[in-house]
Amino acid sequence: MTIFVDSNLPMYVAGSAHPNKEPAEHFLEEVRSGRIDACTSTEVLQEILYRYCALGYVDLAAQVYELFVEICPVVLPVTLADTERCRDLLIAVPKVGVRDSLHAAVMLNNGVSSIATFDRGFDAIPGIERVSLVS
Repeated sequence: MTIFVDSNLPMYVAGSAHPNKEPAEHFLEEVRSGRIDACTSTEVLQEILYRYCALGYVDLAAQVYELFVEICPVVLPVTLADTERCRDLLIAVPKVGVRDSLHAAVMLNNGVSSIATFDRGFDAIPGIERVSLVS
């Protein structure tokens, strides 16, 4: 089973002390070691770059990006079919945000149903299941 990794995991790992930091570190170590088969998307990488650059941390953006791609080298593209499915999800699940809908669309279009994230918004999306990150 392949698990899609959301941007909040590498960002918690790179951040200061937080209750989600240790579970994120543990999960990404499992990915790095090959015990968990994982993927991400170009949109997740864009989110990492956008957030850190918006805060003025361009060097940190580059570091987190590079380390995350090293840990999780399977990066799915975002296609027109994905944005169309995103649109459909936004209509079907109105309380879910655009980014979450886009991640879900990429996942579903690539046969991935599990996501590693702390974002509970994914719980409302049919066909998507959040994996437990608590040991």
